[in-house]
Amino acid sequence: MKTITTKNHSYFPQPESQGGWRFLNDKAEIKSLTSINLDKVNVAIEGYKFFFDTYASGIAIIKNGYLIKEHYSFMTLPGSRFDVWSCTKSFTGIAWGLLLEESRKGNLPDNAKVDLDSLAYSFLPNNTKLTDPLKEKITIGHLLSMTSGIAGETKLAFGIPTKIDIGPFEHALGYSENRYGKKTDALVAEPGKIWDYSDPAMAHLSILFKSIMKQEMHEYMQNNVFNAVGIENASWDVLGGGQFIGPHTSAHIGLHISARELARFGYLLMHKGLWNGKEVVPSWWIDKATKSSQNLNPDYGYTFWTNSNGTRWPGLPKDMFALEGYNSNRCYVIPSKEMVVVRVGAGPNQWNEQLLISSILDAIN
Repeated sequence: MKTITTKNHSYFPQPESQGGWRFLNDKAEIKSLTSINLDKVNVAIEGYKFFFDTYASGIAIIKNGYLIKEHYSFMTLPGSRFDVWSCTKSFTGIAWGLLLEESRKGNLPDNAKVDLDSLAYSFLPNNTKLTDPLKEKITIGHLLSMTSGIAGETKLAFGIPTKIDIGPFEHALGYSENRYGKKTDALVAEPGKIWDYSDPAMAHLSILFKSIMKQEMHEYMQNNVFNAVGIENASWDVLGGGQFIGPHTSAHIGLHISARELARFGYLLMHKGLWNGKEVVPSWWIDKATKSSQNLNPDYGYTFWTNSNGTRWPGLPKDMFALEGYNSNRCYVIPSKEMVVVRVGAGPNQWNEQLLISSILDAIN
């Protein structure tokens, strides 16, 4: 299969069919076209099955544009969708990269101007209450890089679960405590001074996206990304509504997708946002988002986990980056190896991910 060369990138062609992949099953053909030793891949999958096949899960491995291996546990099918939990954050990050690109081009509604240094609270609805004066210093970049100072997991602010009489965005904005009695009204540090994995901070990006783009994030992504790359059966949760703020797309969790279709998203990212020669996502944003965004946690970019410093996955390629979510939902993208490895499932919470990826990479001759 010939590669396609553009001004900035050489890549293997994307799959022709909407919702499908090119399949390779013959060992000799796989070795010829992808330099992969399928026997070694099968050994890695057998090891995975021994420890984790009690969980509903699916694995898809893409090399050189081909689906060379997939595995599904009992009662799981290629079309089975899972809530990929915090992998959703990276989809949010891509939506915001597109918003920033629209701003660069002067195409945002009301001619709004937005960049990473823009003050986030200046774009919230006028009736938004400020619960801490320091919040006025939070930028869009702080929210996307987990450095806003809004309480997160180190302060036991997991997710945005609320009591039955409180809306999720009310908690995220600091108006009320969650069901565990935790509040986000006061910042735990000045913006830019601390890194904390914060779902309440990410929830701000839902409200902000609608306020700026005049469109919900899941609708925008469906029209501008999913349709373009053949993601046909994904769904995205919305939160709030009724007497509460919303409904808005859930920015931090709630995307439901299959292994095969998540791999299409990873493949798009691996090729710098190009799909069949068309720029679906700006390459400058993917470059920026998948590298370290700050020094407080150099393994985190803008909603992506990154190995650019070689510290996230020691010994693995430094250009590797990933979407990561609870229950070991993962999408690993390794541009230097022309490879995407996806794992979706209902558990476990932790597993030896580096062992699986290392074993798959070792199969490349």
